[in-house]
Amino acid sequence: MFSHVVIFWTDPTNPTSADELIEGANKYLKPIPGVLHYHVGRMAPSHRPVVDQSYQVALNLVFPDKKSQDDYQIHPLHLDFVEKVFKRVCTKVVVYDFA
Repeated sequence: MFSHVVIFWTDPTNPTSADELIEGANKYLKPIPGVLHYHVGRMAPSHRPVVDQSYQVALNLVFPDKKSQDDYQIHPLHLDFVEKVFKRVCTKVVVYDFA
């Protein structure tokens, strides 16, 4: 298995940016083939100080292998998401990949 976790910081000047990001992910990313598990959502508040609460949205994808994730990265729908949604509503992103 190969996990791809993406943490997004959305534009604080746009109050709908998190909603737009989630809608865009569902539209462009969810249909891409090769994903075993897809989950996108808002940061879950926590009372625990070890939980990062500085971001707004996270995306968690699981692939059968790294090649599937590599194919996902160059899929036209992923490229559309980056251009049409991500670049418009996000100010920062951090990615965690692990196998």
